[in-house]
Amino acid sequence: MSNIVRDSDVCELTEPPFFNYGAKVRAKRMVRNDGTYAGKEIGEQLVKKGEVGYVVSIGTFLQQFYIYGVEFLDSGNRVGMKRRELESADISADDEDLPLPQELDA
Repeated sequence: MSNIVRDSDVCELTEPPFFNYGAKVRAKRMVRNDGTYAGKEIGEQLVKKGEVGYVVSIGTFLQQFYIYGVEFLDSGNRVGMKRRELESADISADDEDLPLPQELDA
């Protein structure tokens, strides 16, 4: 039991949400139904690792975390996820530090 991760010291709500409505995101891990997703069996896969979706809602959980409602394209599921379970899938967010073609020639 010593390797249980506790988030009791984390409070994301002191800052604005990391992702905005409509943000293109990618799941960092596979998500299975823990019994809270209606119409699916417990343990059934809801989201594949690497699956892309869009943020359609932003809520809070335990007055501590933002929960991003993400509509995943491949599975068609809308799943609530924490920030640590998502990464940006927007190409423009990844290439901000890349040099422009004319800078490479100089």
